Amino acid sequence: MLSFFSWYLAISFLGLLTFPLAFRLFPALADRGYSLARALGLLLWGYIFWLLASLGMASNNLGGLILALLILAGLSAWAFWKTAHVQPIADNQPSPVTRHSSLVTHHSSLVTWLKSNLRLIFITEALFLLAFAFLALVRAANPEISGTEKPMELAFINAILRSPSFPPHDPWLSGYAISYYYFGYVLTAMLAKLTATAGSVAFNLMLALVFALSAVGAYGILYNLLAAFRASRNPALDEGPQPATRNTHHAFLGISFLGPLFLLLVSNLEGFLEVLHRRGLFWPSASQPSTFDLQPSTNFWTWLDIKDLTHPPSQPLGWSPDRYLWWWRASRVVQDYDLSGVWREIIDEFPFFSYLLGDLHPHVLAMPFGLLAVAAAFNLFLGGWRGETNLGLHRLPISRSGLLFSALLLGGLAFLNTWDILIGFALIVGAYILARAHDGGWNWARLEDVFLLGLPLGLLAILLYLPFYVGFSSQAGGVLPNLIYPTRGAHLWVMFGSLLLPIFALLFYFWRGEKRPANWVLGIGLAFGLVFFLWLFSWAMAWFAELRLPEFAASFLQSQGATDALGFFASANLKRLSSAGGLLTLLALLAFPLAFLLKAEGGRMKDEAKEPFPSSFILHLSSFGPHPSSFVLLLILLAALLVLAPEFIYLRDQFGWRMNTIFKFYYQAWLMWSLAAAFGAAVMLQSLRRVWNWLYSIGLIILLFAALTYPTLSLLAKTNNFRPPSGLTLDGAAHLDRHYPEDAKAIRWLQTAPYGVIVEATTPTASYSDYAHISTYTGLPAVLGWPMHQSQWRGGYAEQGTRMADIQRLYETSDWNTAQAILSQYNARYVYVGTLERNTYRINETKFQRFLRPVYQLGNVTIYEAP
Repeated sequence: MLSFFSWYLAISFLGLLTFPLAFRLFPALADRGYSLARALGLLLWGYIFWLLASLGMASNNLGGLILALLILAGLSAWAFWKTAHVQPIADNQPSPVTRHSSLVTHHSSLVTWLKSNLRLIFITEALFLLAFAFLALVRAANPEISGTEKPMELAFINAILRSPSFPPHDPWLSGYAISYYYFGYVLTAMLAKLTATAGSVAFNLMLALVFALSAVGAYGILYNLLAAFRASRNPALDEGPQPATRNTHHAFLGISFLGPLFLLLVSNLEGFLEVLHRRGLFWPSASQPSTFDLQPSTNFWTWLDIKDLTHPPSQPLGWSPDRYLWWWRASRVVQDYDLSGVWREIIDEFPFFSYLLGDLHPHVLAMPFGLLAVAAAFNLFLGGWRGETNLGLHRLPISRSGLLFSALLLGGLAFLNTWDILIGFALIVGAYILARAHDGGWNWARLEDVFLLGLPLGLLAILLYLPFYVGFSSQAGGVLPNLIYPTRGAHLWVMFGSLLLPIFALLFYFWRGEKRPANWVLGIGLAFGLVFFLWLFSWAMAWFAELRLPEFAASFLQSQGATDALGFFASANLKRLSSAGGLLTLLALLAFPLAFLLKAEGGRMKDEAKEPFPSSFILHLSSFGPHPSSFVLLLILLAALLVLAPEFIYLRDQFGWRMNTIFKFYYQAWLMWSLAAAFGAAVMLQSLRRVWNWLYSIGLIILLFAALTYPTLSLLAKTNNFRPPSGLTLDGAAHLDRHYPEDAKAIRWLQTAPYGVIVEATTPTASYSDYAHISTYTGLPAVLGWPMHQSQWRGGYAEQGTRMADIQRLYETSDWNTAQAILSQYNARYVYVGTLERNTYRINETKFQRFLRPVYQLGNVTIYEAP
């Protein structure tokens, strides 16, 4: 409990300290970045500390953390002074980037803003505390750091805590630095060190903190979207400064909770299907269990084809799923089969599943900062970074502070979770292009704008984090074609239906209310053209591969039951056509936004003057500034592109198929589609009148009931109804006292022992097991931990060399000279002999007893120290 409050106070102080910077960086947002101040502060503090430590200018200790904090405080004090002395900008002042007049022109001091937004501040603070406490309680009910990749993540945290300097050592490959996007674990270790929290407790608190930061981030983004939408549809708000004590956006304080609801709690529909399946619905003769096995394979569940749900429900029938680990199946909705019927596992996580599972993986750690990128893009879209940056050959119409912060944010996303740089870069560049289109229309100059911003932005993002890239290697090895794995429409809708239904309702609403038709010819043409290009590109890649590797191509065709390339081509495309539902859905999600965004000019909407929220709105870039609906369309479009991409290509890695690409791309798409769905639901609830409002509200309630079935039931199942066997605790190492009591005591001793390399047992299949748990919980570098994961991080086994065989020889040899040579080769200080070692090797302990000093001994555990 003490750790919970110390983390809450630390991150709240960091947010308060950083708010003057947020206030200056986000002038176009109604909340001036208040909801994002904690995430912004954590990013800037972490970057300053990491850079100073990497350059040898600060130590990895409390003094280094305080030094970085003082630098951040200095920057914030400068920002506070600048905002206190800012002058109102004349309405006739030209701006290189279109500005949203009501939100940018009329500046006010930070103190004045705080006084006029007390309700927003109170709600944001209450939401953060409740979200932080909620997930801390969930983690306390199942805190174990075991299974899946939790041990890997804890190993990184403890390794960073124990590393004398940066870059931090690899906990599972002594002599090497971490080769992974580890920035999120640096941030975790910083808070742990600042609050004197053990790594095993910090693990669970960081998960709760990321959840809370994401909750207030999504809340703030939806609030800013709705506030900008209201201002854009009410030009009277732009006619002059408003009284300092007046906040015209209070109407959105309640409905903005839809943001965190859709992002963090709304889940895919697999959980609702689990209930229907458990009840025996859509099964023939469900009331006669003896006839289940006799039914033909043609029913709803076999047609749907989601693993485990194709089997008859257990008897007696009920309402609550009771299959072992039933909640896991929601992350494996998409099913891939090759032409010969061989099944391939696909990962399609969504946020609530991630927080339920409890892995502190990079895609989870990056979520608040992905939302920060969305906010930065929206601020740019509204003209918040108006100004100019002289690049020598070109003057970029963005302020220097905006360009620098964008690069710092994008580089941070790559350092947090490399895949997330895609969404951040596309959002910022896309928002910039939309703002430029408002000034100059759609022409070839917009393509030039992409390069003029994208190149310096990307280069600066890399330069700012150069020490990370120097030591980073990856398993990614280019792009491969996806020829035979289309996503079925049924699976796509089970996965995203809870978001797509509000989005399609919003798009239909746009279409019905449009006084002038959107550019459907161009929108539909571009959507089909893009799909055709990706299809052609994938087959062109396959053709070139056949020319270069004819033997491999022949073997692949044979594995698919094809006798020649033409037959394979026909079979693959017939399969794609037979599963066209997913592709048709994505085509619609591409065509609608493109048709609206590329509209040459627009007219006033129907009933515009009659209602504060007109019965329709869009989509042209109005004379009052870029319309926020256009930014929402950008979110829908970019998410659709992410989901479309793995239909035709995937990133090459050690898995060999599109499993990881689906996982990463779908997760990013969920973030953007959830914000769009929340915006659509909020606006339509505010806009529809009479019977249409009732119908929409009823439909939304039914949808939310289905989408919230999974979090409700899975939470109870995962936490044993919040009755853990050993009581509530945030210590993820507590389970060691039950399962490995002697190891647990030895780990506590090693946590305070002098730093040094440790030797412990490992095997080729150590991944996802209890192997390497000594280095995991102590932070000391092991000679070798999980070999398969090391190969994923480094793109092969070269760095591991003969370590696995050397470890086995060290434990089993009777020759001291051989053992001594191995200890010297890896500079090992400790040799751990415990239960796993005794069960894995035929240990010859005599040599250790004769030549090494036993520094710890309890029961079956002995720790030897080399000279």
